[in-house]
Amino acid sequence: MLSNPQKSPSFFLDRINTTTATGEYGNDLLPPCTATPIPDSVAHYHIHPVGPKQCCSAVIQQISAPISDVWSVVRRFDNPQAYKHFVKSCNVIVGNGDVGTLREIHIISGLPAGRSTERLEILDDEQHVISFSVVDGDHRLANYRSVTTLHPTTAGDGTVVVESYVVDIPPGNTEEEACVFVDTIVKCNLQSLAQISENKLR
Repeated sequence: MLSNPQKSPSFFLDRINTTTATGEYGNDLLPPCTATPIPDSVAHYHIHPVGPKQCCSAVIQQISAPISDVWSVVRRFDNPQAYKHFVKSCNVIVGNGDVGTLREIHIISGLPAGRSTERLEILDDEQHVISFSVVDGDHRLANYRSVTTLHPTTAGDGTVVVESYVVDIPPGNTEEEACVFVDTIVKCNLQSLAQISENKLR
């Protein structure tokens, strides 16, 4: 369970076996993908519906920069290439940056993907929450949906980024293989975000 940050100052990742999730969340709901203590007001965003052939995980990145600086980069749905190095370009095809906006991103050459069409699902500037889902594309991330939330560090002078996701397990892959693949991409993105945000302070 996600707990209140006042009860525990630690931040840690606790991946859950999503294919066997049952109990209080029901057979088709996933318990929180992360045990990171984050505010109750946004904890529910990291509880993802999950099917029998899907996996869910979360990645956490601590950044030595204020939330305002990190959020100014993360919230730009029209400019993911600012910190996602796998993205070559991005074009907004429907909308003006509010919820429901569609973007088409093109992936850098050399990767097993070319393009991805994605929909902005949540954009909350007050609570620092952004979510998008993949609606089309030639890649392995079928039915992908991610949620990213930003939180102050215990000392209050930095930012903790929590990004959780749910995605279909590609045919021929195990749940672990699927999560490792996506986790690697997300970790690279968040490490890049940390570098960019921290460089602003130098």
